[in-house]
Amino acid sequence: MAAPKPRCPREPKSKKKTRARAILARLEEAYPEARTELRHTNPFELLVATVLSAQATDKSVNQATPALFERFPTPAALAAASPEEVEPYIRRIGLYRTKARNLVKLARRLVEEHGGEVPQDKKELMELPGVGWKTATVVLGAAFGTPGIAVDTHLTRLARRLCLSAARTPEKIGADLEELFPCQKWVFVHHALILHGRYVCTARKPRCAECVLADLCPNRQNA
Repeated sequence: MAAPKPRCPREPKSKKKTRARAILARLEEAYPEARTELRHTNPFELLVATVLSAQATDKSVNQATPALFERFPTPAALAAASPEEVEPYIRRIGLYRTKARNLVKLARRLVEEHGGEVPQDKKELMELPGVGWKTATVVLGAAFGTPGIAVDTHLTRLARRLCLSAARTPEKIGADLEELFPCQKWVFVHHALILHGRYVCTARKPRCAECVLADLCPNRQNA
């Protein structure tokens, strides 16, 4: 049975910010080492893994990337490949043919326009094939520590259940969350909320009885 649709009472912005501070404190206690679960050793690998993770699970990406990175360890190596050479390594990931084409094009752009390095400018990142706002925000935060709250399905769900944002687009939800949390905590908030959504506040059966945010959540379900 699916969880009920979130309902949010009217709440002054000052009270919501106070609640957000309490949520942050609980998240810091529950997930002190929160970080991406995509395995990588450098910004290039993180960029590739994040592109692959669109409409796919981190688990499936982590199963594919070790062999992929062994065969194509650098942007130059990937740029020299054809999509058909990349496809066998990512075949179990959704949309693998499109992603193979994008990865080769992305690598070629890195080599030709950025000296084989992942750019640290969001606009430049978003000009790369297969890279949108969310991917750029994730890579900048996890690889370079650039503040930002990227929004995926987990953050969308939690933002609504916790009544932190009623916005409909990831960009607007991210902006709402960034207004509530300190800038220096944005990257942490992104990773911590993903972990909480993945393992506790799940889509169909949220584990409210085990949730450290239950008393701060207007949509908690009683056992």
